[in-house]
Amino acid sequence: MIIGLPQEVKNNEYRVGLTPGNVRGLCQQGHAVLVQRGSGEQIGLTDESYRLAGASLVNSATEVFSKAQMIVKVKEPQPQECAMLREDQILFTYLHLAPDPKQTQALLASGATCIAYETVTSLNGALPLLAPMSEVAGRMSIQAAATHLEKTQGGQGILMAGVPGVAPAKVVILGAGVVGRNALQMSVGMGADVCIFDRDIERLRQIDLHYGNRVRTLYADPLLVEAHVFEADVVIGAVLLPGAAAPKLVTREMVRKMKSGAVVVDVAIDQGGCFETSKPTTHAEPTYLVDGVLHYCVANMPGAVARTSTFALTNATFPYVEALANRGGVMALIHDHHLRNGLSVHRGVLTSAPVAQAQRLDFVAAEELLAA
Repeated sequence: MIIGLPQEVKNNEYRVGLTPGNVRGLCQQGHAVLVQRGSGEQIGLTDESYRLAGASLVNSATEVFSKAQMIVKVKEPQPQECAMLREDQILFTYLHLAPDPKQTQALLASGATCIAYETVTSLNGALPLLAPMSEVAGRMSIQAAATHLEKTQGGQGILMAGVPGVAPAKVVILGAGVVGRNALQMSVGMGADVCIFDRDIERLRQIDLHYGNRVRTLYADPLLVEAHVFEADVVIGAVLLPGAAAPKLVTREMVRKMKSGAVVVDVAIDQGGCFETSKPTTHAEPTYLVDGVLHYCVANMPGAVARTSTFALTNATFPYVEALANRGGVMALIHDHHLRNGLSVHRGVLTSAPVAQAQRLDFVAAEELLAA
């Protein structure tokens, strides 16, 4: 198979979908890899390292898309990339389609087979290709919050850990999944006053056993969430419904009643965000104010630590890239239902029920479509 690696074009996105080591592995198995020049240069993965690994270097994304049978990326394709996709081509990347009707329609129109990292599953029902970036984003959310609590960054002027005689920042984490637990680890490590909400009592029990009285674990009752959000200096949105739009847990009215200078970090922004006041931002302009509350809603947060993120991501994705390449794409989907769970669009047909529900579209189950 001919596999293509284009350079990412989203704002301040420096991650790449394949490392030179991945390229070496694919080439040793008889595949050809096209790499757009400059794809990894910003994070120390040079064109020469890709060439030595066996890749063919090309000058443009157009050349990658026109020749490759499978495109491996990191972020969702931008409009100019969607326009280059074609029928019988595989796209393997993060898609986050539920809150993005324009991208959904563009992918349907392309006729390509589009597989979303974020909905591929594993034996225990986990999301193995989402987890690495959730770990990074969860940890980064607290770094971002600590920075933006500073007065010079628009916050209240609060030190996350406080000092002897002065209280630390109050941090509220909504969701105890991978993002929430990693945010919790960082905030506890920084000495914040932390509470974490979830509806999974077993998750809360595990957190309580690990952290003891250093953390308050709370069931996500709406009135209790509201009360703690009003008192918070930092609120981390870490709620995920796989493949679906994130639920709006914090309303516009709740934001209006929060402390002036409080910081919200909406890690769920890729799926539409869990604050009613959220809208996607970029690393170039990461924040905005709503009713005196500073919102940090960067849609590709892990892109800021692109080298760490690239290796964390490709460690997880590469076995699936191999499977798709070695089995010829669609056959891999037929034989592996966990990989098939990532299928979102196939030859002009939507196969994701959560996306169909979010956008009020028709869909055909992947098993039924592939069987036909």
